[in-house]
Amino acid sequence: MLFWASLSPLKAQDSTLVIGLKTTPPFVIQEANGRPTGLSLAFWELIDDKIPARIEYRWFDDLDEMLKAVANNELDLSINPITVTEKRMDSLDFSQPFFISGTTAARKEGSSWTGFFENLFSREFFSAIAILAAVIFVFGFMVWLFERRKNPEQFAPGWQGVLDGFWWSAVTMTTVGYGDKSPVSRGGRFIGLIWMFSAILLISGLTAGVASALTVNNIERKINGIEDLRRFESGSIRGSGTAEYLEIYGLPNQYFEDVNAGLEAVQKGEIDVFLFDRPILQFYLERGDYQDLVLDHRNLKTDYYSFTYPKGSPLREVLDPKIVRALKSDSWNFILRKASRNEKD
Repeated sequence: MLFWASLSPLKAQDSTLVIGLKTTPPFVIQEANGRPTGLSLAFWELIDDKIPARIEYRWFDDLDEMLKAVANNELDLSINPITVTEKRMDSLDFSQPFFISGTTAARKEGSSWTGFFENLFSREFFSAIAILAAVIFVFGFMVWLFERRKNPEQFAPGWQGVLDGFWWSAVTMTTVGYGDKSPVSRGGRFIGLIWMFSAILLISGLTAGVASALTVNNIERKINGIEDLRRFESGSIRGSGTAEYLEIYGLPNQYFEDVNAGLEAVQKGEIDVFLFDRPILQFYLERGDYQDLVLDHRNLKTDYYSFTYPKGSPLREVLDPKIVRALKSDSWNFILRKASRNEKD
């Protein structure tokens, strides 16, 4: 029988409190000698000095297995940073949250120059240029038809004259005004007048189109909400709180066994974004070989980390007041400030 199955919690000096752990840096880290450390352990140490029971840590490789062990009363609790979700609440009890986090995306760092050239040489951009060249040619050809007999010095017969008309049309559209060629016939001048006003509208539209083409990549890469993720190939860890949230919206596209596998998939271009908890992603990015990956500045949702207990466990009533006191303590604030400084360093 586990310690917390007794009717008198915190009174049995020779009892053992069995705690489940899974490596989740920076909250739970297993050192080479098997000793657990990390933010969750530091927070627990602010509580367990008041608990007379012996502590036994039991390690798990899979998050789902650990949570099932808690739900089946094989563990007294887990102090891993577990996100509170509606699905998990069906089989588990949760403590007072001890850490507020957020779900975000890890992605390749976008280069403004890369986006510029990607759009500059896109099919849409070249299509717009081709249409513009065709319009310039049509007006140049019509002017040449009127000018080839009355003004052969500037609009020569044959293909040379057609090219002269194209040159005049392009110069007129851009308002360069070299003056080397100009229509003298009534028909040529009429076409020229129409082209002058049409070109003003056309060049304005072209300018707007080019500006749009050169910035659309940056706009499309922004993630302002969950619906924006449908434009990306996304990944997360199966069974995680993040995956459970994404599945409501038909996401993610792929699942991975751990954070490193997901980040490597982003780096190799197998997926566009890897979605998980911000502090955990930050830890891996700072300590791994992921220099070209960054975290999105927005959080898709807010996460609350709690301890987990079997359903109906008396631990919740006993430990919640201790958790609240620990949260307000100077010791916990010092631990968080120190961890924040280490991340920046």
